Amino acid sequence: MTSEKDVIASLLRLTKTGPIQKELLRKDAHVSVQVLDEALRKLFENGFIRQQRGLVEVSSSQRVSMAVQAIKLGADFERICNFLEWTEFESIAAQAFQANGFRVLKNFRFKHAGKRWEIDLLSCREPLIVCVDCKHWRRGWSRAATVKAVEAQVERTRAFADALHNYYQKARLTEWKSATLVPLILSLIHI
Repeated sequence: MTSEKDVIASLLRLTKTGPIQKELLRKDAHVSVQVLDEALRKLFENGFIRQQRGLVEVSSSQRVSMAVQAIKLGADFERICNFLEWTEFESIAAQAFQANGFRVLKNFRFKHAGKRWEIDLLSCREPLIVCVDCKHWRRGWSRAATVKAVEAQVERTRAFADALHNYYQKARLTEWKSATLVPLILSLIHI
């Protein structure tokens, strides 16, 4: 299992910009040709990759599925998520909410007070509506940037709370009796 985890980690690291040569993958994962072939066979059979002419190709949605698989195999969540692009990090966050019984609406857009707003993930499980801003920053946050991000997310959540009555249908909340809105910034960077 460890070798499969290693192959997946290498695939995630190396396929951000497109297909990767199988030999480069083998060297990066530090596995033998036989171990690589077996891992790639499993990944192909599970629909995680495509292979042709010595190249391994992975779509964005396959990368997210592989990241989940690596975590299930015991890979470090933070390490694996660091290999993901911003939208992929958002997708894995959505899957984590869904695995915990939340209904998730991605990139939820609404209007309030003459302004357009967007919430990365609107995660709902009665009575909670978690308004999530996904930050996949590669560098540490300064105190000023952290305060600014928090203030902006609180403002977005307040705007949505004020406009909620206009969005019950769109947010699929028509059956709810009450709701508690929670602003949340989700990031891999320690602040």
